[in-house]
Amino acid sequence: MMPVTLPASAAVGRGAATAFGQRLGKLRRRLARDSSAVAFVEFAYAAPVLLTMGLLGTETAYFVIAHMQVSQLTMQVADNVSRVGEQDVLTARRVFDSDINESFVGAEKLGANLGVFQRGRVIVSSLQQNAQGGQWIAWQRCRGAKVHNSSFGVQGAGATGTGFAGMGRPGNLITAAPGTAVIFVEVVYDYRSLTPFQAYNGRTITYTAAFNIRDSRDLTQLYDDGPTAVCNVFSANRPT
Repeated sequence: MMPVTLPASAAVGRGAATAFGQRLGKLRRRLARDSSAVAFVEFAYAAPVLLTMGLLGTETAYFVIAHMQVSQLTMQVADNVSRVGEQDVLTARRVFDSDINESFVGAEKLGANLGVFQRGRVIVSSLQQNAQGGQWIAWQRCRGAKVHNSSFGVQGAGATGTGFAGMGRPGNLITAAPGTAVIFVEVVYDYRSLTPFQAYNGRTITYTAAFNIRDSRDLTQLYDDGPTAVCNVFSANRPT
């Protein structure tokens, strides 16, 4: 059988392919031994996960802080309103609308970073006993843009009879003793996310607090001496 002789061009092409394959093999082995960019590659894979976990952790911490601030604000308003009134030690203190408005201003300052009146509502009620010994809401004042009515009764509820049991959650109702009053405060607030991961965005934070009035107080009425923070107005602005 006669030997086959390849054309010169084919031999050159095969040689070039062989040389290229050898160079490629050397490059692959060199890259396999090269560890100079391993940390950078690992970081590129891990960064999205770490960033997501960090933002979610930040969001959760901010949500918890918002809860704490709303809780503190609720107790502060209830405590303040339980102390207000004219400073006459010889007679029962009269309480005025201006006293309640000043307490709302205090809440405005305390909750400024939350925008408590822009995204929430503060409701102050005076829980007392009626003539029949039942519980009733003698007066109620509100401020805030969030459309929300009291979850525990509106002004005038229980004015007569004993059908109104008190304010608060079932099984844990707050009641007023004869001759005194309990200041009951409800705060509702719509949380706004701090980060793009809106895991808690729009959730409503609700807290209540109750304080017995500190001194002898005129319980016949809340005296009108200016703007009244009525509960049928939903606005973050101070009452005018």
